[in-house]
Amino acid sequence: MAKILITEDEDSLRSFVARALRLDGHETHEAADGAEGLEMLSTSQFDLLLSDIRMPVMDGIELAHRAHADFPGLKILLMTGYAEQRERAEDLMQKIIDVVPKPFALPDIRKAVALALAA
Repeated sequence: MAKILITEDEDSLRSFVARALRLDGHETHEAADGAEGLEMLSTSQFDLLLSDIRMPVMDGIELAHRAHADFPGLKILLMTGYAEQRERAEDLMQKIIDVVPKPFALPDIRKAVALALAA
């Protein structure tokens, strides 16, 4: 299965998503913000970056731009609970797979990740 990096500043949501994806057999790694996520990307190869948009230190949009520049083959899926953040991601649509709206149910995030990995 896939090796997935989850960057999300909300601990409970990050753990929830990681557990859900492990149910599908994926290997998950977790980062609490974009800067930590970018550092992890530079030390290991991942199949998918799943990142919240709104985070402290480095937000998911900057992380997606930098990850795409440094790792052009990496699939990127963003998530957000804020409509204006989704609009900010419009310039990324050539670089990312999609933006998943929060809140989401367990089947929703599992399906979004499956579709992103198949893209």
